[in-house]
Amino acid sequence: MTFDKTIHLPVGADEAFALITEPERLRRWQTVASRVDLRIGGEYRWTVTPGHHAAGTFQEIDPGKRIVFTWGWEAGMDLAPGASTVTITLEPDAEGTTLRLVHEGLNAEQAAAHAEGWNHYLDRLIAEASSPDGAGPDEWSAAPDPIDHISSAEASLAVLLGVLRKLTPADREKATPCEAFTTHELLEHLVGSLKQIGSALGADVSDDAGRNPEARVAALAQPTLEAFARRGLDGTIDMGFAELPATVVAGIVNLELLVHAWDFAKTIGQELVVSDVVTDHVEALAVLTISDQVRASGSFAAAQPVAETAGSLERLIAFTGRTLTV
Repeated sequence: MTFDKTIHLPVGADEAFALITEPERLRRWQTVASRVDLRIGGEYRWTVTPGHHAAGTFQEIDPGKRIVFTWGWEAGMDLAPGASTVTITLEPDAEGTTLRLVHEGLNAEQAAAHAEGWNHYLDRLIAEASSPDGAGPDEWSAAPDPIDHISSAEASLAVLLGVLRKLTPADREKATPCEAFTTHELLEHLVGSLKQIGSALGADVSDDAGRNPEARVAALAQPTLEAFARRGLDGTIDMGFAELPATVVAGIVNLELLVHAWDFAKTIGQELVVSDVVTDHVEALAVLTISDQVRASGSFAAAQPVAETAGSLERLIAFTGRTLTV
């Protein structure tokens, strides 16, 4: 069966092509993270929602006009990467661009599921192209079901990137709730952590300090989490300074992404919106990860008191030694 839908975008064809192919644009409306090798035969892997990864190869590329790529999922729906084909054509018109998406090679169940998905994301694409505020956070990425160490980290990444998009050069020297770090220093700390963990996992974590903070962190987090998903959570990981259980390293990744998202948000006066499903999971990981020995090393301050009515995000932040009223 085939899914076939046409929409209108109020932007030129080149801009429309960028929205459907460039990782930084894709993250605004369709993906949490994305790897794109935009050439014939090149591969892509998109974390569409936490725990759900689409993958395939590019078959045809005509910039500003047409792109064809195979499509499937790393797990679920019995549709392996490369098992179906998506064709997107772009036609300029007087008010922008007409986009037609055709997804072929699906059975009835797959077609119904993908129709729901494509309708959701094409609506978000229209919003991204039409509104100065863009598509905004994707509710489908908020609460992984089921949740595990990796999907929790992917959900935390989505939250973090939403905050980092709001950072401006004027925020660079602002003090953050994280020890004595400025915003810039905290960003460098986060980048360093992702590079260290990614390298330990064998990921390609080359860094470009010239990128904006959101793009820079995304470019490091995506290969790190992809490598973690391939490796799994069994055994230990050589971190250079010690062999740590993979589950502990995954806990560290979750804390780096979500707690620092709170740090950045607090610094710039942005409300951090996170599902309780995610904060409950990361709070449990924090209890297992932040031992008295870890606190004694200076990595975390003593846990701070919280009200009995505090939610899991507040409990998590206080457990890491931060003062909620900063």
